Amino acid sequence: MATEGNLLKTKILPLIIIIIAFLIAGLMSLLKPDAVELESPSREVAVTTEVLEKSQIQLKVKSQGTVQPRTRTMLVSEVSGIVMEVAPQFVVGGTFVKGDVLIKLDAADYKVAKQRADAQLNSAKAQLLSEQAKSSQAQKEWEMTGRPLAEAPILALRTPFLAEAQSRLLQAEAEVRQAELKLQRTIIRAPYIGMVSAKMVDVGQYVTIGTRLGETFAIDFAEIRLPMTGKDLSKLGWDAATAKEQIFNKNRVQLQGTVNGHSATWQAVLVRSEGIIEQSSRAQYLVAQIADPYNIKGQSNRPPLLIGSFVEARVAGKIINDVYPLPRHALRSNNRVATVDADQRLKWVAVDYQFEDYANYYINKGLESQVEIVTSGMGVMVDGMQLKPVNNLKAAATK
Repeated sequence: MATEGNLLKTKILPLIIIIIAFLIAGLMSLLKPDAVELESPSREVAVTTEVLEKSQIQLKVKSQGTVQPRTRTMLVSEVSGIVMEVAPQFVVGGTFVKGDVLIKLDAADYKVAKQRADAQLNSAKAQLLSEQAKSSQAQKEWEMTGRPLAEAPILALRTPFLAEAQSRLLQAEAEVRQAELKLQRTIIRAPYIGMVSAKMVDVGQYVTIGTRLGETFAIDFAEIRLPMTGKDLSKLGWDAATAKEQIFNKNRVQLQGTVNGHSATWQAVLVRSEGIIEQSSRAQYLVAQIADPYNIKGQSNRPPLLIGSFVEARVAGKIINDVYPLPRHALRSNNRVATVDADQRLKWVAVDYQFEDYANYYINKGLESQVEIVTSGMGVMVDGMQLKPVNNLKAAATK
């Protein structure tokens, strides 16, 4: 009997547990609170946009170069002598104007040579006067014979002696001019407005003909060689036949550099092309010129542009019409642009451009009328996807 009771408990107990579990689950289902209905997430993708319109654009070309003097001169002595005086401004970095005396050499020997030449000149003049008088007297004596002057022997008229006296006068005058030149060359004057870059002599030093005295460079103008590719030249409206008219008279150059840690700008102009293609880079060089780089005249508040400075140049090019200035980062792969249609959906548009610069592509094919383009980055961009555009200009106006 005991065994039958145990078997009964073993079969009935699991069944009771299962029934109780179902009752508890049903009770919990009846007592649970109602589920809160959540709003479905928006499927619109927020993007930053910009509205483009057809515009007239002046192209710009970006280049760079080093500021160099237009003229650099090595001063060389043309006479020999001891350096007697050196101008205070004849030091490295010293400035001068055209005609300033930079160096004086001992001129005593050349003054003596000038006096000797003057004496020889006076003697030659006296000899010429004497021969002219003798020749005149000889002509009168011949005329007294009653025969034609043309039949007179040249010695009788003293013609050779007169010619010799005239030649001696010319030689004496040349000697005087040479002595004057040598005397003038004992004073070395500045050939232009400039600055001293090297000083090689000082007071008391003896110099000979050909001795280097120093090096100077002009500061009335400075030049910058700007490398240009063929594409750059096309932006400038380059035409070999009318280069001077189309480039040199119209294109302005803005130079940008750093002076004592601060950014500065200067205005320059194109003046010429070097007319060759460099073999290593295949670039052509245009030369920009800036007047008064050291601002010696003090006509503006701009800082001096020192020789040897590295500058970036932005050259104004030709004007193009009916193009869309598209920011460079807004041009996607395969030359496509993400636009926003009237239903605020993404629409891919294939475009083409002929010109570009450091900031924009200038679209001439693919876009029509006023168009809103996506400028921000997106993870996945599917044609037709719903967008929530935020225009750059509107966002800036609300701040």
